[in-house]
Parts: sequence; C-alpha cells; structure tokens
Amino acid sequence: MSVGELAKGITYTDPIPTGWKPPLHIRRMPMKQCDLIRKQWHIEVSGEDVPPPIKNFKDMKFPEPILKTLKAKGNVQPTPIQVQGLPVILSRRDMIGVASTGSGKTLVFVLPLIMIALQEEIRMPIVPGQGPFGLIICPSRELAKQIYEVVEEYLVPMRQAGYPKIRPLLCIGGVDMRSQLDIIKEGVHIVVATPGRLKDMLAKKKMNLNNCTYLTLDEADRLVDMGFEDDKRHVFYHFKSQRQTLLFSATMPTKVLNFAKSALVKPATVNVGRPGAANLGVIQEVEYVKQEAKFVYLLECLQKTAPPVIIFVKTKLMWMTFIYIF
Repeated sequence: MSVGELAKGITYTDPIPTGWKPPLHIRRMPMKQCDLIRKQWHIEVSGEDVPPPIKNFKDMKFPEPILKTLKAKGNVQPTPIQVQGLPVILSRRDMIGVASTGSGKTLVFVLPLIMIALQEEIRMPIVPGQGPFGLIICPSRELAKQIYEVVEEYLVPMRQAGYPKIRPLLCIGGVDMRSQLDIIKEGVHIVVATPGRLKDMLAKKKMNLNNCTYLTLDEADRLVDMGFEDDKRHVFYHFKSQRQTLLFSATMPTKVLNFAKSALVKPATVNVGRPGAANLGVIQEVEYVKQEAKFVYLLECLQKTAPPVIIFVKTKLMWMTFIYIF
C-alpha cells in the first residue's frame, strides 16, 4: 500500500511542504562544492534535488538546548550520515539511509522528529487522546528502548529550557499496556514501537495515526526479515494524510529495495554504509588455529586483552563450558 492510497484515491507525488531552510550560504553552495564535500565525507547520494550537505549542527537551525546537549555528549561535529541525512529529513523528503550501527543514524531521524513535534505543539497544543505526530518502528524491544532513551535525552533539556512539553511513548510488548494507555490518554507526540504491540494498539483502537505525518522504519532489513512486509498494509492503513517516510538499513537487499519502492515517494538515498560491507570503524583480525589448539589460544588472547570481551560460541554446550571455567 503506497502513500496516498488511503486518502480517497489521492496519490502524493511531492514531499510535504516545510518552512525549514538552511542558511543562505548553504542554499547558494555550487553543486561542485556539494559533491566535493560528499566525496571528502565518503557520502554517496542519489535521487532528485538532494539538499546540500551541512557540516555543522548550528547551520541546521536546532534550538540552543539541543545544540548544548549535542556538545555535552561529545557530538561536536556531525557524522557523515548526519551531514547529509539531517538536511534531507529536515527538508521533509522521504529518505533511504544506508548506515551501519555506530554511524550516528539514530540522531538523523530523532532530532527532526523532535522539531516536527515541537512545531505542531506550538501551532496547536495537543489534546487528550490525540497523537502521535511521529512514529518510529523498530524490530526489537531492546532497540526501541535505546531509541526512546535518545529521544528523552534531548527532550529533557528542551523542557528545562521552557519549551512546550513533548510527550514520548515507548510502545513495546512485555510491558503492561495500561501504563502505555495512560500516556496516550494525555496526548502523545512521539511513539517508538515494535510491530507487534503497535498492531495490537491500532487493532483495538487504543491509538490512532490520524495526525501522524512522520514515519521511520529503523533496521528495515531486519523488519522485512521478520515479516513486516505483511504487517505494512495493516499499519499504513491507519495513516489518514500524507506522511514523510524514512527507511534505515545496514544492508540493501532486493526485498528491502522493493519494500522502499512501495512505501516511499521520490526518496533521496544517502549511503555511508557500503551495503553488505564491514564497518570501517572496526579492526578485524583473523587467526587460523587448529581445532585442538583453539581453547589454549583463546586463553592466551584473553590474558593479553583488557575487558570487556565478547566471545561468540556455536552451541549452548560450548557456552556452558565457558561459564563453568570462567
């Protein structure tokens, strides 16, 4: 089900209008300079009229509390996915982001969502039972919790600085639904959800997407592997107006590309992850060791390596052996 099929046969062919604009010197940047910056930052882009890259957070026009929080957390300079991804999303373009874990991609979809929620709250304060304005769907509870914590990290200083209160909700299974419903009754701006609990909430009409215009699918390759292609029709049915859709994935197999074609409108693709390749920020060393010598060699490596250390094993029996020894 593509964008607009629900809205009485209307098909959207252009991005959602936005009042956000980068500074004039960014807008006037020659295409050659844009391409040079992308080359320097190892960024590949495709799509129509991709916005210029922006090399600092201030030029992205984030509020001062967000800028201070970024600096306090060591995010002095944007990462490659942020340099190009944030301008694309702030422009309300649909986007496919190819980026590995640790690339800073979470902020790429969290910060614009906070800005959109803030804009909607200022325009017309949320009423009980209304919302969300933005939805982030993740393949696992653990990832949903991590993203929700990032959302809160940037909302708290906004509230402390006197900005309107933006209310987020963590919508996952394994948690009493009543506590989640209490937040929804107050009115919720941002929802971070896993597919199962989200479908349940929508099916029982405990939550609606009538006002939702921002959708992020994080780790889309895993979502598709889990069968979200089938869930998509059910979830997308609940959108009542045009939405901005963002898809992030560390890999880009054919099934994810097909999924993107059915869900996005004129997307810009931002690739900093080299689909299928190893993370360039991780050093990999391969040692060939005889089967009978593996355990002794592992012990030698552990003696030379400071913690923390992760050991992957093939079977539960091997895991129990390690637990017994260590």
